[in-house]
Amino acid sequence: MQWTIPARRIAAALIALAPMFALAADPVARPPGIEGAELMTRDVTGDPGKEALMLTVTYQVGGASLPHRHDAQVFVYVLEGEMTMQVDGSVPVTLHAGQTFYEGRDDIHRVSANASKTQPAKILVFMIKDKGKPDTRRVTEPAKS
Repeated sequence: MQWTIPARRIAAALIALAPMFALAADPVARPPGIEGAELMTRDVTGDPGKEALMLTVTYQVGGASLPHRHDAQVFVYVLEGEMTMQVDGSVPVTLHAGQTFYEGRDDIHRVSANASKTQPAKILVFMIKDKGKPDTRRVTEPAKS
């Protein structure tokens, strides 16, 4: 089969867009009911291998992320609503607007969910991570007791 020029262009475009489709399908990247907005990324002064990332994340009613980790220091501030958070080895906590949560480099974030059945929740996230590495990765291992 010989490709025509338009078919080659379409094939090339699909190949180029494949990573974007894969990212859109990745439940860690954008689970249903969760919307993120990156606010800024900056190099950490004095440590060329690190960068700081700041973003907001909105969890719609029923919004929850799958178990994941950040391989970073993560500081969370609840802007609106209520969130249930848990890392392996800790009990779940419900946070309200104005409260904070911390995840260490080795933590597995087991629960991150909107605690309200009627209102969305919004958090501000600040993390210090390895430069150029993904900010979130899915985990499939069972919870540690």
